[in-house]
Amino acid sequence: CRSSCDLFDLTMFNQNVITGPSGEIDRLLSGDTETQSPRHGGESVAEVLRAHGVKFVFTLVGGHISPILVACEKLGIRIVDTRHEATAVFAADAVARLSGTVGVAAVTAGPGLTNTVTAVKNAQMAESPLLLIGGAAATLLQGRGALQDIDQISLFKPLCKFCASVRTVREIVPTVRKALAIAQSGTPGPVFIEFPIDTLYPYHVVEKESAPKNTSKSLFGKIMAWYLQNHLSNLFAGAWETCDLSPLPVYIPHATEDEVQRCVELVSRARKPVILLGSQATLPPTPVCETLTFLKALESLGIPCFLGGMSRGMLGKNSPLHIRQNRRDALKEADLVLLAGTVCDFRLSYGRVLNRRSKIIAVNRDRSQLLKNSDMFWKPTVAIQGDAGSFLLRLSKDLKGHRCPEEWPRSLKEGEAIKEKANRAKADEKTERHLNPISVLHRVDELLAEDSIIVADGGDFVGSAAYIMRPRGPIRWLDPGAFGTLGVGGGFALGAKLCRPESEVWIVYGDGSLGYSVAEFDTFTRHKTPVIALVGNDACWSQISREQVPMLGSNVACGLAFTDYHIVADGYGGKGYLIGREDESRLDDIIKKAQKECREGKAILLNVLIGKTNFRDGSISV
Repeated sequence: CRSSCDLFDLTMFNQNVITGPSGEIDRLLSGDTETQSPRHGGESVAEVLRAHGVKFVFTLVGGHISPILVACEKLGIRIVDTRHEATAVFAADAVARLSGTVGVAAVTAGPGLTNTVTAVKNAQMAESPLLLIGGAAATLLQGRGALQDIDQISLFKPLCKFCASVRTVREIVPTVRKALAIAQSGTPGPVFIEFPIDTLYPYHVVEKESAPKNTSKSLFGKIMAWYLQNHLSNLFAGAWETCDLSPLPVYIPHATEDEVQRCVELVSRARKPVILLGSQATLPPTPVCETLTFLKALESLGIPCFLGGMSRGMLGKNSPLHIRQNRRDALKEADLVLLAGTVCDFRLSYGRVLNRRSKIIAVNRDRSQLLKNSDMFWKPTVAIQGDAGSFLLRLSKDLKGHRCPEEWPRSLKEGEAIKEKANRAKADEKTERHLNPISVLHRVDELLAEDSIIVADGGDFVGSAAYIMRPRGPIRWLDPGAFGTLGVGGGFALGAKLCRPESEVWIVYGDGSLGYSVAEFDTFTRHKTPVIALVGNDACWSQISREQVPMLGSNVACGLAFTDYHIVADGYGGKGYLIGREDESRLDDIIKKAQKECREGKAILLNVLIGKTNFRDGSISV
């Protein structure tokens, strides 16, 4: 037998049959394998997902995962298939952010999974709870050259909070329950489970595929047949026993009473405090379940707030506490800074923008993010590993009756008004050719529906949009997050439209980033999820070109073309518009028409030809 180890693995044999989990042999000997049952492992996956409130599974179909998709559909979970596996994960990411639950994507083995790596890493850095389901080669064929067989677990371990490979059908329910709880606990993030194909199909199908052909009557042939039968029995033993499908408890870290009290004292003495709200402030349970309470808590404190990432829009469109401009100047002047889920990475110049004389309260679920660069450029006065949203609620409650001196936010608002006026003046300047992008963004912002969700996918044009466009409410701005990933647009918009079908969903694209997901207009059409894509088409990777040309004297690899993207949208079943300088006087009418057609069920692409401005000169992309 040892000389024929290329035919079956004795180590696997020892682990699965002889030294398996306690009670395994008892199961086998008692005949606990239902060989006639038509049930399959895909049904177990679907039952757990339904019990956890999962409404959508995003996928690009593959034979390895077909049983999961079919079972989910039968249980009323909507299967949404995309044109690229990365889009499926981006869509699941958006669902996680908007719903406060776990987003789910299922893709086939090998290249199906490797296509998701960037999207999974983006979810990790954006702290989105996500379950990635992957197919895999049959348990006995892994490592033997089976179709699309690679070491998937090693690939995803650095990207995910939890990775597991299901080895028997009875492991499916407890493994999926555990993964879903881990995804949401502590600092949320992605988890990965691979399902070998023989754990998902019915017994009779797996038996037919695994039974030896023309079995020899020799001793080796008998051992082989015996081994395969025992492996099959172990694979399905106890598969359909009744088990608990309900969600496991989710752990969320919270500040201690002593930590909150210390912060109360610091805030009560501050004359010029500011709050920097980061994406973590949008995490459940507080913002999702108690949005109004959370907003009232911030308003009662009266502390001016700068919003970043997913927190954009949390104070509404015109809050007197929301300061959009001059953040660097405000931080230099502040005597207390509260980093509520905000990280001192490149977005805060690694902490260098913080005044060393300021008292700094940092709150973050992730300890490594909580103290990022604190040994170099800044030092927290109080560092709290806990949930930012619930911390702010408790701080407000304990500071009842106290309010930040009103002259401080008023002075910041006055400075903001000056900057906004200057930005508006930039919108009135004529570009050498085509339309002024700042003017286009202002006009779109003025016409946005109050329930709009804005998806940001691009570099230069989107960077400008972040200054101009104003999300109307909480969790109505979706950008990739700290990883700065291009290509999120199609998936984010798809997930957003499914979660909020009544909302107007806009994708703000650069013409470069559009290329990653323009094919998803086919998905929007097939799944009746109409969105509006605003494409700033300047025939260039402008975020790179604006540095590369003056620094290195070349525009190499930065040039694109004024491509007819609107025709591409038409070809995928949507409706495209080409908008140039000659259309400037009727731009508002075109936007309103696009909004009307979108409400009637058409996915719209506005291919807007834009020129160059010096807005945001000096911004960097590395």
